[in-house]
Amino acid sequence: MSGVIVTDPPKAELKDVDALAGYGVPTVSEVLGRTGLLGPGIRPVQQGVRVAGTAVTVLSWPGDNLMIHAAVEQCGEGDLLVVTTTSPCTDGLFGELFATSLQRRGVRGVVLNTGIRDTRELRAMGFAAWSRAVSSQGTVKATGGSVNVPIAIDGQVIHPGDAVLADDDGVVVVPRERVRETVEKAEARQAKEAATRAAFLDGQLGLDRYGLRETLQRLGVEYRTYAEYEGGQP
Repeated sequence: MSGVIVTDPPKAELKDVDALAGYGVPTVSEVLGRTGLLGPGIRPVQQGVRVAGTAVTVLSWPGDNLMIHAAVEQCGEGDLLVVTTTSPCTDGLFGELFATSLQRRGVRGVVLNTGIRDTRELRAMGFAAWSRAVSSQGTVKATGGSVNVPIAIDGQVIHPGDAVLADDDGVVVVPRERVRETVEKAEARQAKEAATRAAFLDGQLGLDRYGLRETLQRLGVEYRTYAEYEGGQP
């Protein structure tokens, strides 16, 4: 497997990426039209952490982390490393030593469609990580791959320079040209949700706020007393 290392891909504006971190993954996915989510198999190794960064992408051979070493050189302030392999792999491609090098370069975290190890050490050093699996299985450094090329995880294409947002609820990718727009829509949705939260605290029901009683009626859903239901009466 040959490959390529792209050294200067365009990136989303860091100020917009920083603003994106003010919103949760569910909110951002909703304003993107319920798109951009990586699958539920990608889980955090820590809790209570949300990060956003610009993607540095890695395509590696299964069981081989050579291209992660190559990618470290391409990483800088505000980036987030995103790694996948040419076929399914749960080996521990990434651990504490990689994180030490990346943290020194200002990288905000890593998302791996593979395995990760040294999770205790990663939590202790405050390096945010999301992965497909946790595995102590080691790797080799023997096969070429690519850095900063489009990759796909769970059917979602990630381009280098896209914004990646990750928290306890998962990971979402925002195309770099849509980050500013997404931030503005997320702000509007958050304001709408705040109004709904206040209404619920005041006792209003979702059935009434969202006009769902009419939906139930249209679908033929009926209200019956217990006696009517048990007796089978109309």
